[in-house]
Amino acid sequence: MKTAHEIRPGNVIMLDGSPWVVQKTETTRSGRNAAIVKMKLKNLLQESSTETTFKGEDKMEDIILDRLDCTYSYFADPMYVFMDAEYNQYDVEADNLGDAAAYIVDGMEEQCQVTFYEGKAISVELPTTVVREVTYTEPSARGDTSGKVMKPATIAGGATLSVADFVKTGDLIEIDTRTHEFKKRA
Repeated sequence: MKTAHEIRPGNVIMLDGSPWVVQKTETTRSGRNAAIVKMKLKNLLQESSTETTFKGEDKMEDIILDRLDCTYSYFADPMYVFMDAEYNQYDVEADNLGDAAAYIVDGMEEQCQVTFYEGKAISVELPTTVVREVTYTEPSARGDTSGKVMKPATIAGGATLSVADFVKTGDLIEIDTRTHEFKKRA
């Protein structure tokens, strides 16, 4: 058990029977009153977020989640199947993938980190950057070279994002999976 004052961003705590990951904490101390800790929390099971206030001495249960490096294997509607180094398969519901689903494609080589809570896969974390092929983008507009010119592009996996004007259909591009932004041509 940790006090609210000891909880840091990234810790997972149990509240009302559900695991919550702490995204942000802010401690406020005033003269005679006890410290107050404001936390921004995200529910790991329902993907909902909330902001809550605790007294600094409130005790809460700190949870340690299991994480495994896995590779994407195949899609079995409505589950995505991932495999670890020992060839164990883990089913992850499509709802639990969140934004990661747009970057998961057949034959992807990148290692993903699958997070487990009580033996159930609850989320998948992609590497910081992935390389994907541009499946469609409009041709460049000739003469439009002032500043940073961006245009929409669809990548393998179905996601649409803004890319630099020089990118063509069939190019491989590097994408930041945290911000969903084009980084460079691969």
